[in-house]
Amino acid sequence: MPDRAIARSFLPLKYDVLLILLALAGEPRHGYAIIRDVDERTDGDVVLQSGALYRTLKRLLGDALIEETAAPAGEASEDERRRYYTLTRLGRAVVAAEIERLARLVKDARIAVPNRKPRLA
Repeated sequence: MPDRAIARSFLPLKYDVLLILLALAGEPRHGYAIIRDVDERTDGDVVLQSGALYRTLKRLLGDALIEETAAPAGEASEDERRRYYTLTRLGRAVVAAEIERLARLVKDARIAVPNRKPRLA
């Protein structure tokens, strides 16, 4: 597993970056599938534009948080140019570190304001 300090050096993640990484946490996905996952995960509150998505994917590839992979078994693709992405070990460590950071933030907010649920949106 990558060094925790290295994973934490990527924090805090931008919200859209976290959503993209979460979309890739379960299975390899191509760009449009990432856009759909983020839309569903946020009930339509976050709409990724394809240009911004592919710029972010390029940066995540450069940071070694994701990598290109083969299409999942049984996935029929009409477009041979379609690229699939998955998290690397470092990417998984970064997601875990960000979730841990956010959990601490929520815990601290609940302590700071007892008997009230914090509103983060």
